[in-house]
Amino acid sequence: MSRLAAMLRCCLAGGCLAAAMAHADIGFRNFEDPDAVKWAEGEYSLPAYPDEGNLAEFYVSALATNRFFIDKASLSVGKDGVVRYVLVVKTSGGATNVTFEGIRCGYREYRLYAAGRADRTWAPSRTDQWRPIENKPVNRHHAALDRELFCPLGVAIFNAEEGLEALRLGRNPRAPER
Repeated sequence: MSRLAAMLRCCLAGGCLAAAMAHADIGFRNFEDPDAVKWAEGEYSLPAYPDEGNLAEFYVSALATNRFFIDKASLSVGKDGVVRYVLVVKTSGGATNVTFEGIRCGYREYRLYAAGRADRTWAPSRTDQWRPIENKPVNRHHAALDRELFCPLGVAIFNAEEGLEALRLGRNPRAPER
């Protein structure tokens, strides 16, 4: 019986190895379609610096001590599918942080394009890297924008008007219930 068991283990191991090699050879390792058109980021320009009267506050979580706002005039959806906006964060200590950012909805990633300066000008970001959006308990503002407002079910809003309506309602109607 032990000889039969050893033979079966060898066959099973060989089969698993062959299956793994087959997947590696046809590109399943990275889960991307090799024939798919590669995504390229479209052109964008820095928006006007936000005015206090154009800010729409959005809910992040019960644990958040900061207040989070989107500049309504800056919200856009590019032909590349990126939702771009100016984010304003007002800390409980009185500081205000202003950033121009974008979200790639299907990938759950965000990118920082520029940071606001005290003289109401933009400082371009030193990196052009897309970063994963983490849904963590504190400072989950990117997750809130992604999952509840601008990218319901991983699909970008159709236009700025849909995003503005989601901000007004406090959530996108297409987003799953919390």
